[in-house]
Amino acid sequence: MVSKLHALVNNAAISPKAGGGSRLDSIQTPMHMWRDVFQVNFFAPIMLARGLFKELSNAKGSIVNVTSIAGGRVHPFAGTAYATSKAALNSLTREMAHDFGPAGIRVNAIAPGEIETAILSPGTENMIEDIPLRRLGQTSEVADVIYFLCSNHSSYVSGAELHINGGQHV
Repeated sequence: MVSKLHALVNNAAISPKAGGGSRLDSIQTPMHMWRDVFQVNFFAPIMLARGLFKELSNAKGSIVNVTSIAGGRVHPFAGTAYATSKAALNSLTREMAHDFGPAGIRVNAIAPGEIETAILSPGTENMIEDIPLRRLGQTSEVADVIYFLCSNHSSYVSGAELHINGGQHV
């Protein structure tokens, strides 16, 4: 029997904070934290995709990497290691789309902005005025885009990073 895996969603991430939950910048972030962040946020997605290549190929499957709005701009809460790992994951998504495409595997990314979850940083509510839609996103809105990218409705979409942030990135 041939194993088929139709979708891989790389959603795990860590974003360490400084004392009081403040952002860790590029000067103060200890090197061991950089390594930990990149191991989870960047290396784990390629390791999983490579490890599951055959199963994804058998199904002509889809990979969705979860990046972040912080990968394209300085963010008030996301630290430098997190932000650069997400920018690197976006670049990796394009490279993977090129490399995995001949096997029939589509690779895309989503870049959420401020999504209403239990782990929002204090002060996020102050950012709503800077979001063109003037609200936080909902987890269901993120899930709907992931589902779309894993479905046949996006059968010719590969190498894209879709922004899910109410226009915050503009």
